[in-house]
This record gives sequence, C-alpha cells and structure tokens, in this order.
Amino acid sequence: MAQKIKELPVHKLRWRCEPKSLGIETITDVQASKDIIGQQRALNALELGLKMQHSGYNVFVTGFSGTGRMTTIKRMLQEFQGISASLFDHCFVHNFKKTDAPIAIRLKAGEGILFQKKMEDALRELQKNIPALFESRRFQEERKRTMEHFQERQRSVLKEFERKVRERGFEVVQVQSGEAMHLDVVPVIEGVPVSFDQVETLIREGKITRENVDQIWQERSQLESQLEVISREMRNIDRRARESLDELTTKFALPVVKDIIDELRKRFESVKLKTYLDDVQENIINDLERFQRSDEAPNTGFGTQAVVSKRDEFEEFRVNVIVDNARTKGTPIILETNPRFHNLFGTIEFEVDRNGTWRTDFSLIKGGSMLQADGGFLVVNATDALVEPGVWQTLKRTLRNGQLEIQTIETGLLGTTSALKPEPIDLNVKVIMVGDAEMYYYLYHLDDEFKKIFKVRADFDVEMPRNATNIKRYVSFIRMICAEENLLPFDKTAIAEILEEAVRLSGSQQKLSTRFNVIADIMKEANFWTMKQQDEIVSRKHVQNALYEQLRRENLVDEKIRDAIHEGMLLINTEGEAVGQVNGLAVYEYAGRSFGYPTRITARTSMGKQGVINIERESALSGPTHNKGVLILSGYLRSLFAQDKPMVLSASLAFEQSYGGIDGDSASSTEMYALLSSLSGIPVRQDLAVTGSMNQAGEVQPIGGVNEKIEGFFDVCNRRELTGKQGVVIPHQNVKDLMLRHDIVEAVEKKMFHIHSVKSIEEGIEILTGIPLGKKKNSNAYLPSTVGSLANEKLIRYSAYQKEHGVIES
Repeated sequence: MAQKIKELPVHKLRWRCEPKSLGIETITDVQASKDIIGQQRALNALELGLKMQHSGYNVFVTGFSGTGRMTTIKRMLQEFQGISASLFDHCFVHNFKKTDAPIAIRLKAGEGILFQKKMEDALRELQKNIPALFESRRFQEERKRTMEHFQERQRSVLKEFERKVRERGFEVVQVQSGEAMHLDVVPVIEGVPVSFDQVETLIREGKITRENVDQIWQERSQLESQLEVISREMRNIDRRARESLDELTTKFALPVVKDIIDELRKRFESVKLKTYLDDVQENIINDLERFQRSDEAPNTGFGTQAVVSKRDEFEEFRVNVIVDNARTKGTPIILETNPRFHNLFGTIEFEVDRNGTWRTDFSLIKGGSMLQADGGFLVVNATDALVEPGVWQTLKRTLRNGQLEIQTIETGLLGTTSALKPEPIDLNVKVIMVGDAEMYYYLYHLDDEFKKIFKVRADFDVEMPRNATNIKRYVSFIRMICAEENLLPFDKTAIAEILEEAVRLSGSQQKLSTRFNVIADIMKEANFWTMKQQDEIVSRKHVQNALYEQLRRENLVDEKIRDAIHEGMLLINTEGEAVGQVNGLAVYEYAGRSFGYPTRITARTSMGKQGVINIERESALSGPTHNKGVLILSGYLRSLFAQDKPMVLSASLAFEQSYGGIDGDSASSTEMYALLSSLSGIPVRQDLAVTGSMNQAGEVQPIGGVNEKIEGFFDVCNRRELTGKQGVVIPHQNVKDLMLRHDIVEAVEKKMFHIHSVKSIEEGIEILTGIPLGKKKNSNAYLPSTVGSLANEKLIRYSAYQKEHGVIES
C-alpha cells in the first residue's frame, strides 16, 4: 500500500522577517553605521597585507562585484591617510658624463620644486653676473695685459727672424690660404718683394739670370726650415695665450660660480644632489663662453617669450620634477582607474624640434601613479591591468626589484622608442589588486612569481550568517544608504522585505547576502516608485513593486520560453500521466540573470546489451558532470535489479527538444524515475516536476537554483491555470534554501500548489506514481504489484529470452 506523502508546510517555504521583531517603526530610528559587515576574513587579510612591512606582502582582493571590496579597501586605507609617512619628491636632471642616462634624484617632500626654483634662480644669476664680470674694468685690463704680453713675445720672435731674412735678401709676408693666413718667405728683387710666379717673368725680361734663381731657391729652402720653427713657436705662444686667458677667465669666474652653486649645496642635504652640482659647476666653468654670449639675457621671469629660446639653450641645467609631494598629507593612496602602461609607470615623451625631427631628453620624462604612490598604496583593477600590453610584466619586475625604470612601451611606431635610459628609482609601494577568484587561481598556477609578490589574498564572501547581530548591522547599513542617497524613510515592513530579499539572494534561509550593491539598487528603485505614487514613506508594497518591475525589465527570455510552452511549441504536460516521461527542472543563465523552466525527460527501454544510453552524450551535447550522473544512475539500477541475474537491457535517455549543451547532474534522479516508469510500465504524474541529483545508493542529493526551478514550473502551471494538484519534488537538503516568491507561498497556502521533499529514489517514485518501489529490506525480492516488482519481472523476461535465444545484438 502506498503511504500518504506529506508535503512541506508553508512556514518552510520562505523565511519571514516579522517587522515587529526589528524594534523600530522607521529607519530613522536607527543610527547609521559605516562599519564593514560580513567580511571579517577579508578584513583580517587586508589588515595583515596593509600593515606588513616585509617585501612581497602585496594584496590580491577577490570576490564578486558588489560585495563591498572597493568600499572596504577605501575605508581601511583611510586609516593611513592621517598617518605621517616619509615622503619624497622625485626629479630627473641631465647627466653631463653620460647624456643618455638621466640622473634620478630623490629629495624630501617639498624640496623638489624648491630645488627646481633654486636652480632657475642660480641660472639667472649666472646669466647676469658672468657677462657683467667679463665686462668689468679689472677683467678687461687683466685680459689686455695678458694678450699684450703674448703679442709682444710673438712680435719679438717674428722681428728677429725678419731681420735675418732681410739680411739674406728676403722678406716675411702673410699669405691667404682659404680662410686662414700663414707666413711665407719671398725674395726681394730691385727693392720689391716678388712671388715665385713673377720670377719667371723677370728671367724672360733679363732682369735676373737662371743661376741667380737657383741660388734664391737654395737660400729660400734654408729660410723655410727656420720659418717652420718660428711658426711652431708662434703657435705655442698662441696656445699659451689661450690657456692663460682661460686661466684668467676661470680665476675671475670660479668664485662667482662657486658662490652661487655653494648656496645650493648648503640648502640641500642629498649627497647625490651635491655630486650633481659638482658636475654642473665643472660644466659651467668649462663652457663660460655660452654665458658671455648672453648680451640680451632677460632679467624677468622664465615665463616670458624671450626665455623660451634661452630655456632651450640652457636646458641641461633645468630640473624635471616628476613627483611633487609638497602638499601631500599623510600616506599617499592612489586609485588608478585607468592602468595603462604610461599611466602606471610613466613614460618618455617626444617633441618635434625646429628641424621637424623627433627628439627627447630628460625634461620629457613623466612620472606615473606607481611613483606617485611611493611610500603608500596603489589600488589597481586586475583585469584592466592584465589586458594592457606590458603592464603585468613591468609591475612584477618593479615590485620584485623595488625599483621603477621609466621607459616607453615598444610599439614599433615612428617616434615611440627612445635611446634614453633613465636611472632606476628606488620605490616603496604596496599594491592592492582587485579581481575575481578565477583570475587569482589562473595567475597562481601559471605564474610562479605571482605567489611571491602577492602573498596575501583577501577573499570577500557573498554571504554571511543570518543572526540577530548581523540583522541589526544590516539595518544600520540600510540607514546609511538612505542617508547617503537621500532616500525617503523606510518603514519596518519595507526593511523586513529587504532583509528577506537579502536572504533570497544568498540562496539559503540561514544566510544574508553581502552583495550590497544589489540591495542598494533595490532600495533606490523602491524609493523611485514611492515618489511616483506620491507616498512619503517606503513600505513593503513599494519594495515588492521595485522587485516586480526589476523582474519585468529582465525576464523577456523567460516569457518567450513560457509562451512557447503555453502555445505547445515546447512540449510540457502539467496534467495527466505518462509512462517513461518526467518533467525535469533546469536553470538557464544569461546576462547575470538566472531563471528556471521545465524540460521533458524521457526514457525508453528494451532488450539489449548496451545498458543506459545517454542520447545527449552520443550527440555531443552532454557535459562531463551530466555524463557522470548518468553513469551513477546506471550503478544504482544494477544494484536494484542485477544482483541475481545479468542485466539484459538497452535504455535511452533524452532531454526532449533540447538543442543546446546540457551539464550538471541535477536531473539524474529525474532520469532514474523515467527509467523505472518505462521498465515497470507504471505512468508518472505530469502535474509534478522533479529535480535532484542522486548517488549509487539511491540517495537524493541537493542541487542549486532550487527557488528558480520551482518558480519556473509554477509560472508555467499558473499560465495554464492551477489545478490544485501541481507541484514539485525537491531534495530534502534544499528545504533550508527555499525563499520562494510571495505568490507561490500564497498558492501553497491555498492548496493550489505543492512542494514535496524526498530523501531517496524510493520516496520520489512513490510520490510520482502513487506506488512504492517495494524492495524488501536485506533482500533482492520485491513486494507484488510495486514499481520494483513490475520492473524486475520485465528484466527477468529479458534475461530468460537471452538465455533461450543466445546473444542479443541490440
């Protein structure tokens, strides 16, 4: 005899928050709180990562969007904003010894701009004082005396040589050779110096003989040797004169330059900066001529048009401040929302010079957010960073080495590469990457360096326990949203409905969802409908209206499937009985939304040796988990009927009118019911739908999406009008997950819809057929006229036929 099957009572179908239990009338009775709730594990991990000073303790934050990841990070980082930190300004200056390797200089916060200004002040002083110094009477007199001294020496040497040359009938003359002048010796004939081109003319005129000319050539050769010595001595005097003038210039300029540079040396403590200033002083002293050309040096500021050309001329003395922390208070906290390569690490820009060619130098080096966060924290979205070319590898290298190398990312385009190699900058920054669990595991397993650089994982959960403390904190969160978004007051019924929706979102009656962005959106939409209806307080009906309208916006696909079922395009029975045919329940997901719908599952059995054939698998539409479920039910089938005889069976299973992929094992119990019905010939109720996986012992196991599956079948039945017999069969473990819609709960309360829970296949087949499985305890026998006995009798006939007729091919 079939036992009367009990259905679930109404109070188990949905957790209800009694508004009176909140102890308030409206949300204004509650104190707003910005405390982070439900994420203690993540908070502990973040605290460790943010406060740990050792290398490698960067933080990778995982969790679903909307669980408060960024809000939590921002609030925890606010603690550091008021804490003073050792901050630095970062500058680049010209490298006089290696021009393609600009020097990085780190100064105390606020000293970068000061150093830049002081260098410009010093340059203005040099442009003014050096020309004035060289125009001074004292310098001019010293310079004149020095020049006259060496000129006198040259005249003395030349005068003595000229005397010797005249005594021998020659004269020293200056000859133009290109742009240069040089000394030469020419003969004097008849009191007139003549060139050797003129000698031939004099021979033809008979004024001199060929013998005289030969004599002249011999004497000139001797004099030329002496002239070479004299010329060399003259050049030496020129060189000594230039050296003396340089020494004189240095003697006068050095005190002026040194005094100006010493002011900079005294003002800044950086040893590296002082070394740079030594190079600056040496360069200025070695190239004083450029300052002497500064006849029109401006006396005004560097923003005038006249300074543009001067700035180009004296570019190597400028200071490029790429990070200025003069106004930074506390620890730097940078949230990089666009982590492109140059935004993160800086770059080297290019410009077109007067000749139309690309050029760059140290003044075109630009810093990025990585450098701005030096001494503090940098928050980056992991997905955004990983899709940008070069970002991930450079980030790893920077964190591993503790040094930032500013460079241009190589793209192969004209003007995008640079021969500059700026000096690496020592960096102390903590990086917080925000991503999802899938990306974390991907990096963890495929990148060996990842686990060394990001040693801390802060995982944000999507749910938290539903208890009195958390409910109270949740209400405080609702109050905060109302205050921040300037929403109308929510009364206790609205708050209760929101708490119930938070439980529904979590997927368990014992949990509350921590997807706070979803809750906040519901509140804002409820506020909208309240204002539209010109009410002053948000109540339960407004929240329900917001949920209903939200569903209407998103359920177009759901409706299309229900229409197809209602119109008979998709074959689903909601009344009557059928052999080997069961209504299964599936969940469809798209665009972040999931909904349930029924699907017809059929089984056909016959004699054969193929066992259970999964048609979905044979047509390459079945996923591995679904294949596993079919194999499990095959094992259970053998345990029922193949203990005292061979299993002579070919059975096919199919999801009818399913043309896409199928995965998951939540239909394995449904498939089992269809097989038992086909074998026994006992029809299955078509006004029931079934879900649940199973194991080889015949126990029904929990599944996901139980609420969506029930609601999907209810909507189909409701569209066709409820008969009072329809319902669903679910695993008993899923009862605690039930948070069904209000209309379904009302239908169950009115006995128009029914929810059954089962622990085993035996319980399920009895609900579906009204007849028990009938297997005797500790025996392979079955009670007569039961599902098991009828199925077993058919298998016995199959086995006998095989024994009598031999091998069965199909």
